[in-house]
Amino acid sequence: MNFDELVRKNRSYRRFYQQETVSLKTLYELADYARLSASSGNIQGLKMFLSAEPVLNEQIFPHLSWAYYLKDWNGPGEGERPAAYIILLWDTHIKEPIDTDTGIAAQSILFGAVSKGLGGCLIGSVDRVGLRKTLGIPKNLRIQLVIALGKPKEQVVLEEMSDAMNVKYWRDDSGIHHVPKRKLEDIVFTRF
Repeated sequence: MNFDELVRKNRSYRRFYQQETVSLKTLYELADYARLSASSGNIQGLKMFLSAEPVLNEQIFPHLSWAYYLKDWNGPGEGERPAAYIILLWDTHIKEPIDTDTGIAAQSILFGAVSKGLGGCLIGSVDRVGLRKTLGIPKNLRIQLVIALGKPKEQVVLEEMSDAMNVKYWRDDSGIHHVPKRKLEDIVFTRF
């Protein structure tokens, strides 16, 4: 897969073939992509919690909110939930969180997932207090993002934005997920 394909296939997938497992070995490989990625000042303050166990996944799932713009959808149902998670944690004993590092690591994980035939979704809307308690996450590890992973069970279509102010993604009657994107000429400048 070339880089253009990798970028275009790296979408926010919210429905998965739950029974299609993701191995712990694969999660370690994805975590290693994040580890090898750029880090501001080479601080390397990110840590990762990996889950590929169905019982543990069931404990993580209730602490997540899905698809802000899909008001009538409370997230994937049984059979369409993620097969794995990577929780990005920042070790505050090292330094206060650097959000750019979190973003770079998350993108590396997602690109790696797509290259392995998987897909994912970055979830920032997390019940951090509940998740910390459920997993016993130490207080010095700040929950930055949860990355849901699995084999995608949905089609995501990119389309040109028809209304420059309407960024809302949506699903059609067939369940295809549509994501409007701004035109390139609307975001790139060579002079002002």
